[in-house]
Amino acid sequence: MRIDICGVRGSTPSPGREFVGVGGNTSCVAVANDASQLPTLLLDAGTGISSVTAQFAGAPFRGTILLGHLHWDHTQGLPFFGAADHPGARTRVLLPEQGVNATDLVARFMSPPSFPIGPTGLRGSWTFETIDEGEHDIEGFSVLAREIPHKGGRTFGYRVSDGSRSMAYLSDHGPYGALGPGDDGLGPYHEAARDLCDGVDVLIHDAQHTTAELSERATFGHSAGAYAVELARRCGVRRVLLFHHDPTRTDDQIADIVSSLRRSRDVIVDAAIEGMRIDL
Repeated sequence: MRIDICGVRGSTPSPGREFVGVGGNTSCVAVANDASQLPTLLLDAGTGISSVTAQFAGAPFRGTILLGHLHWDHTQGLPFFGAADHPGARTRVLLPEQGVNATDLVARFMSPPSFPIGPTGLRGSWTFETIDEGEHDIEGFSVLAREIPHKGGRTFGYRVSDGSRSMAYLSDHGPYGALGPGDDGLGPYHEAARDLCDGVDVLIHDAQHTTAELSERATFGHSAGAYAVELARRCGVRRVLLFHHDPTRTDDQIADIVSSLRRSRDVIVDAAIEGMRIDL
């Protein structure tokens, strides 16, 4: 399994020289079955999805885009994914079931007058479907979907496995605001989060807030980096990538946060950085 980090910001893109080291594009992670193949599974479609097109060098994308939820920072790159807006492309978009037809849900943010075309106006073959919690076979991967707390619409975290290696992706996760402070003041380490993370090789997790910011921003629906690290420790995860960085957080500030969280010898802690590639 190969993982490419394509977009790492939450809420809005962050252009400017203070953000270029970590990257300013919003959430997107590309997954390939092995290092010699092109990605067939994309987790979220923020502005970072535009960088995936370069990997295809003019060839069409054929695969699945798996959305954790429908907030703008996870969907705004969808119509700008050039490798999928291609006559030969075959793109399946999956999103959490919430009682509304999938195409109609996507059209709520992608249709006139908000956008020039609707979801059926893209080139190539596109299908839009919903999925529910449970195990799914997607592009040769075993994918576990679990609902996790995040404000403003049903949100899923995902565990992706190829049978020998695995990763967990909880890009937007707000247990503190939804479930209370838990036993350490960061939010409870609840069943769904543990199911997704137990024993994975790498955890990509929401770290939009610092611990000091968490209580005053509880209603935002996000986590502190310290929560991600402790969740990894409790679940036997060796490496955690702090993800969904606050759009105002500079490269230097993110480096300081990572440094402060590297005290545990049990967990390798890094910031998710655009262009990072992980071979499992």
